[in-house]
Amino acid sequence: MRTARLGGLGVADLGFYILCAIAVVLLAIQAISSPADFLQILVFGLADGAIYALIALGYTMVYGIIELINFAHGDVFTLGAYVATTLIGFFAVSEDAFTTLNLVVLLLVFPAVMLIMGGINVTIERIAYRPLRNAPRLAPLITAIGMSFVLEGFMFLWHGPATVHVPNLLPHGPGFEGYLGFDCAVNSNNCVFIGFKDVFVLVAAAILVTLLALFINRSKLGKAMRATAQDRDASQLMGININRTIAATFFIGALLAGAGGMIWGLYFNTVSYNLGFRTGLIAFTSAVFGGIGNIPGAALGGMVIGLVAAFSDGYIGSKWTQVVIFGILIGVLVFRPTGLLGMRVPEK
Repeated sequence: MRTARLGGLGVADLGFYILCAIAVVLLAIQAISSPADFLQILVFGLADGAIYALIALGYTMVYGIIELINFAHGDVFTLGAYVATTLIGFFAVSEDAFTTLNLVVLLLVFPAVMLIMGGINVTIERIAYRPLRNAPRLAPLITAIGMSFVLEGFMFLWHGPATVHVPNLLPHGPGFEGYLGFDCAVNSNNCVFIGFKDVFVLVAAAILVTLLALFINRSKLGKAMRATAQDRDASQLMGININRTIAATFFIGALLAGAGGMIWGLYFNTVSYNLGFRTGLIAFTSAVFGGIGNIPGAALGGMVIGLVAAFSDGYIGSKWTQVVIFGILIGVLVFRPTGLLGMRVPEK
């Protein structure tokens, strides 16, 4: 069945662009009427979106290689936050100021958490997913859901149902607070606050995404991953080790998820055993929105969904935020199934 065309655009594409234009106009009205509030929400949205982008990259990488929605990925992200909390607890860090010890702990714990989560995710792939690689597609999907419950159960037994406090390695202080314009001396309500944590989240996410892009595009293993995503059988005939490539994909996805979990803990200073369910679904929506299987699309989708969630919290109400987010997911699947940066593949 052919999609109707209108002026070079499909009707579905036209509907998608109209909805985006309406959203932009409404946000522009709010920005003009209350610029300080708009910019403050923008800061929060960018920070949240950076974390969602790190999680979404793991979803889209695994799907691009083996076409599996790894529903356990959100729980790997949460487990990374728990591991980070445990490792930080071995050090006498200060929660009142950013000391040299805090910096040393950050530099030590950050890569340690990423490597631990990478090893755990490779183990999950080897035990739970690899034996089902040639099974019907429903089997690994159900296994992924089961693995999600296993990880949640493990975290529940580890720390219980209560939220866990994550040591505040990045405390707010006079040296890390900043305000932008709008005559703060006259009315502090017109100020835009940018904390050190916000800057840290954005910089850390940008560095990790840049390193991932360089690895995928420049390294030999990255090229093998791209080749495997395009045609697994042809890649195997050309001498690519499929098992090693898929394991590397899970490893790298978990590196980003572990980093995202630690960043979440440092940013919000709390974590709970079921955090991965909600954040995982939002990150999955980000991956679909950007174009599932597309790495730049996942990063862009995470940033956009983070902004949407923040603006929904600020202007509509937090109780409607999840309705808005999953409404976007439905709208994308209806109007533009390939996402923002995805490409249509002709039917054979």
